[in-house]
Amino acid sequence: MLDSLDGKVALVTGGSRGIGAAVALRLAEDGAHVVLTYQGGAERAEEVAAKITAMGRTGWAVRADSADPEAVRGVVEAVVERFGRLDVLVNNAGVGVLGPIGDLTLEDVDRVLEVNVRAPFLYARAASAHLTEGGRIVNLGSCIAQRVAFPGATLYGTSKAALIGLTKALARELGPRGITANLVHPGPIDTDMNPAGGPAAEGQRELTALGRFGTGAEVAAAVSYLVGEGGRYVTGAELAVDGGFAA
Repeated sequence: MLDSLDGKVALVTGGSRGIGAAVALRLAEDGAHVVLTYQGGAERAEEVAAKITAMGRTGWAVRADSADPEAVRGVVEAVVERFGRLDVLVNNAGVGVLGPIGDLTLEDVDRVLEVNVRAPFLYARAASAHLTEGGRIVNLGSCIAQRVAFPGATLYGTSKAALIGLTKALARELGPRGITANLVHPGPIDTDMNPAGGPAAEGQRELTALGRFGTGAEVAAAVSYLVGEGGRYVTGAELAVDGGFAA
């Protein structure tokens, strides 16, 4: 299989549900052993890990708060200690706090930036010490970073826009070592946090060119391409999987 990840090890943050779970399962289908982090919902995380193991890969769920720098470092070290390598990092874990800028608290700001910006930076820094030729980093951004179509997204949009700079800088710094770094911008995706049948769904649906929500599997397919052989010459790129939200 051209895009096989056989024998490789992938770390997917926030992999217990939604887009993260879909990515973890797809990378396992592609042949990778997958470590997924979670903060809450241990049962769901273990279910994803069990599905990966059932495919004949190794699935490992590790509890880690992305807002804790020591936890971030510890996860990467644990992966390398157990498997002896790390080939793919997918920075998916994130939090969303929406609302008028005047209503946002300092605690809101700190939490969102810690999880959505600092954690991807720290995971990438820790992983870069172990990634070798052919290594991959994929950050999960948001369509909000490309088009803010409604009010109340100041903080969330700030955090996701920061990943553009991080990704391009990583691509430039790690490129000489044969490591790529790319950014995927999901649009409205049908998950338990933002269901296609939820109260805010119709407005989001109307903002897309395709007139529908996407699926976690569709985002995972984009990640699969970027970390596979087909993505070897793609780095520093932003790939929108948003149904035309930013068109």
